[in-house]
Amino acid sequence: MDVMERTKAKIASLVGDAYPGVDYRFINPDEHHILGLAQLLPTAEALTEEMLFDVASLTKVVCTTTVILKLWERGVLQFDEPLRHFLPTFQEGVTIRHLLTHTSGVAGYIPNRDQLTASALRQAYLAMQTSQLPSPVKYTDTGTILLGFMLEEIFQQDVVTIFQEEVLTPLGMTKSRFEKVDPAQAVASQYDSPRGPLRGTTHDPKAFILGAHAGNAGLFTTSGDLLHFSRMLLQRGWHEGPFLKEETVLLLLEDQTPDKQGGRSLGWDLKGPYLYHTGYTGTFLLLDPLQEKGLIFLSNRVHPYDHRAAYLKKRDEIIETFLQESTSGVKK
Repeated sequence: MDVMERTKAKIASLVGDAYPGVDYRFINPDEHHILGLAQLLPTAEALTEEMLFDVASLTKVVCTTTVILKLWERGVLQFDEPLRHFLPTFQEGVTIRHLLTHTSGVAGYIPNRDQLTASALRQAYLAMQTSQLPSPVKYTDTGTILLGFMLEEIFQQDVVTIFQEEVLTPLGMTKSRFEKVDPAQAVASQYDSPRGPLRGTTHDPKAFILGAHAGNAGLFTTSGDLLHFSRMLLQRGWHEGPFLKEETVLLLLEDQTPDKQGGRSLGWDLKGPYLYHTGYTGTFLLLDPLQEKGLIFLSNRVHPYDHRAAYLKKRDEIIETFLQESTSGVKK
């Protein structure tokens, strides 16, 4: 029987239905598959290995969370340290842990958000309040946007430069980009967005406005580059030398919410033995550092149109099938 036969069949069956195209990789044993199209409208275009995907919120774990873990190892910050130690105007009490685990309770609604300038949007986020600490887990972009602002205060650089120097370059992610992505090198995104057809421009409206200052989204990358990142975690922090400490990676496998009952780690979601995170545009990572297994999944599901509810059901079917196959025969 082929490796992950049912998972591969499920992914293939959804091409043209849940998404026009998909680039995915199994890790241990390694397999790489590319199916479908990079673009349907205005003309059909084949999907190739070198094309960049807007991975949306995978930026949160690949970049923002990873840099924070490195700073924690260096003693620059502590997870239970208040954010206002770095951003003095922010509300008292909210900690880095609250933001990483989505337990800050900070509201995400900003009136007329998509019409604001980058400066005005930054000020709106810095003025946000919470009424309950810790709050039940509620996933938002707000936490990593604020953490991105924190990183800029620490490094005195924009986050895109920080991500490049602290993550992309050390891990050999040479194809990955943030701004000024050549549309010909990217898969097509939403065709009917309020900004017109998107290709090579971040889909997330907040990251689009914030540009080089967005910690929540904006990364364009390939499955090959994400393989470098994923192998680093699966090898417990090792990439051609130490990148993170083994104990740091193992820390990610624990529930890090304040009451240890929220099912979330630092930046990552927890799904059985796997670290898990998704991206709005049709992407996800599933990584098991204990068994050194994983699945990298990149699709262009928002092209040409954003039918999110239908996609989520099908995505969850893929994940459930993969988890069943990957854990069958594993000793408990």
